[in-house]
Amino acid sequence: MLGIALIFAGFLILGIFGSQYMEASIQAQEFGDCFDYNKDSQPIPIDCNVVLQNKSALTAVIVGLIGGGIVSLIKGVRGKWDQDVKPQDMVGPSNPNNP
Repeated sequence: MLGIALIFAGFLILGIFGSQYMEASIQAQEFGDCFDYNKDSQPIPIDCNVVLQNKSALTAVIVGLIGGGIVSLIKGVRGKWDQDVKPQDMVGPSNPNNP
């Protein structure tokens, strides 16, 4: 459950915040100058390096979330979290300590 939530959060953050960095990456690679476009005003020149550093930080967060989700899914499938139950903690008909 945790793994699915982490992977979903990674893709959700990518979908919400990823589009603004795609535009800046294209501007930096094709033209060398980056601009911030608002509906109300003229384009404002911005530093491409700052935008690309922010994009790298966002990418690291997304990779961390998705990677953590994959690791937790693998650990869950291997049974290290929920299947190593001590006999005294077991409940149900298979518990030898039940009356």
